[in-house]
Amino acid sequence: MSFPDYMLDPNAVLKDSKHPSSSCTWLYINLYFASLDAQWRYKAAPNYTNTNRVFEETKSTNWGEGKLELLVQNLVKNWEKEASYKIDAKEWRTISQDKYEFRLNGGPASNANDMLRIGTYNASIGEHGVKGVYETKEMDFHSSHKLFKGVMKTFNWEVVELIGGPPKVAIKWRHWGVMSGNYRAKLSSGRTVRAKATGKLIEVFGMTTAEVNDKFQVTSLETFWEPDQMFRQLVEGGLEDFEEGLDVGEKVEAIEPEEGAGSAAPGATCPIGLNRSSKL
Repeated sequence: MSFPDYMLDPNAVLKDSKHPSSSCTWLYINLYFASLDAQWRYKAAPNYTNTNRVFEETKSTNWGEGKLELLVQNLVKNWEKEASYKIDAKEWRTISQDKYEFRLNGGPASNANDMLRIGTYNASIGEHGVKGVYETKEMDFHSSHKLFKGVMKTFNWEVVELIGGPPKVAIKWRHWGVMSGNYRAKLSSGRTVRAKATGKLIEVFGMTTAEVNDKFQVTSLETFWEPDQMFRQLVEGGLEDFEEGLDVGEKVEAIEPEEGAGSAAPGATCPIGLNRSSKL
């Protein structure tokens, strides 16, 4: 059985160009436009070099070449890259363009354009966020990515256990990173809250069911997890009201093409959807 490149290489979609080689004509055009990227959010494909290095150093599993767990893991990693950085859902190769939906915690189905509109982090946290800590409606795609990239330089994702086989599998997954930066979020009340960096491991687990078509493109994703398990760890040292501005020596990370945000938050890096709020 042959598999698409996005199941064999976790970084396959980063090599995509604007011009699909679906015919001989397009093949020759590709030779000319080989240096042009797809429509990337920050004008160029993100660089996952550091994220990949940290993944190899800190992962808890080591799936052998050709194992179904590794194939599924690669598929999800490429899906995350497309969902986070390709601004045209029609360029997402990892999903079925005819039939694709995702759900969070039993909530209603949403599509790829919903995720493009609100962002992968917001989609994974839920429509209302976490009361008093994170309000989804106050954070757009860019500000949410900036916040979490500032908190954790990388937020990796791995398959811990897999049940079933194509076309439908159940995935137990792990998401992890180190809280190396301060957490800071604006609330609808006008307050800005902050939790200082702890330098500790942030680790969450969840379950996802995934269904694919005969081309191994995702047709359905449904994730079950508790967003508040992540925020409890992020604000472990307590929240404080914070005036706008930076402390001496404090930095706020920028999202730049040369450094991607890593495996998107849960979901990012993991299959995610839109649904409910959580409470600490």
